[in-house]
Amino acid sequence: MMKMNKRRFVAAGAGLAGLWTAATSVSHAAPPAKPSASPALLTISGAITQPNRGALDTTIDQMMGKHGIQFTNAHALDAAALQRMPAITIKPTLEYDSKPHTLQGPLLTTVLAAAGVTTSSPLQLVLRAVDGYNVSISLADVQAYRMIVATHIDGHPMALGGLGPQWAVYDADVLPAFKDKPVKERFGLCPWGLYHIEVKKG
Repeated sequence: MMKMNKRRFVAAGAGLAGLWTAATSVSHAAPPAKPSASPALLTISGAITQPNRGALDTTIDQMMGKHGIQFTNAHALDAAALQRMPAITIKPTLEYDSKPHTLQGPLLTTVLAAAGVTTSSPLQLVLRAVDGYNVSISLADVQAYRMIVATHIDGHPMALGGLGPQWAVYDADVLPAFKDKPVKERFGLCPWGLYHIEVKKG
């Protein structure tokens, strides 16, 4: 399993800086939804039923294009949309300092529901970070691990350039699959800098 602290950066989007401060309260409803005036922080594509944006634009969507992402439509969420979702708090011990930290954000299943993903279906998710690191995980495991899309750490928004603006993560301290492993081996399924989720059937 690739360790998170050894990920090679393959792309970075300079235009992503300052995304949290640019957020507004524009709603992302089912089509025909208006696109937000604020930058998208997280894009969900694939087996979704409530898109609010069109196909990947090879001129505008440079980082997604460089990461080989393709879609004909998708659901884009800005910071305000994520903050409106009910937040869950977890306190895992992190591999970077071996200390517990408070992480807050909506359940990943709540985020998927905004895109019209049916969480009762057998689905696979590809979680992709801004540096190109990606993992595949089943929706069943996401539910079992109560994985969240963390937007805050220790009460502060997570910044691009740190662990944010989002981190797909679980409380490894309390999960039987991870709690007895060395702390540096617990978070291979947890990409920080999460910016795209691909939903696959089967």
